[in-house]
Amino acid sequence: MIKVSVMYPNQPGSRFDHDYYRDTHMPLVKARMGEACLFYTVDRGLAGGSPGDPPAYVGMCHIYADSIEAFQAGFAPHAQEILADIAHYTDLSPIMQISEVVVGPP
Repeated sequence: MIKVSVMYPNQPGSRFDHDYYRDTHMPLVKARMGEACLFYTVDRGLAGGSPGDPPAYVGMCHIYADSIEAFQAGFAPHAQEILADIAHYTDLSPIMQISEVVVGPP
């Protein structure tokens, strides 16, 4: 299993609509990807590593798929639509990472 993490850096003065991200954008991603997206999670940054530090990321999602190939097959046909929707909830540029899930949900 792989996890595709899309993270939005916490930058002062930036815009990030958590409600839109949670209620509209991520359901759009899941609907377009279908079964290629096994499930996803959405995070809201709360704090950094030390008391009083801001979070490194204002928001992020993690999309789980069976493989990189499965993710790409589900995402690629809809990439233009999904990426165009980013402007509806943020002015930040996301950082993306694909990881192998070594320990995870059963």
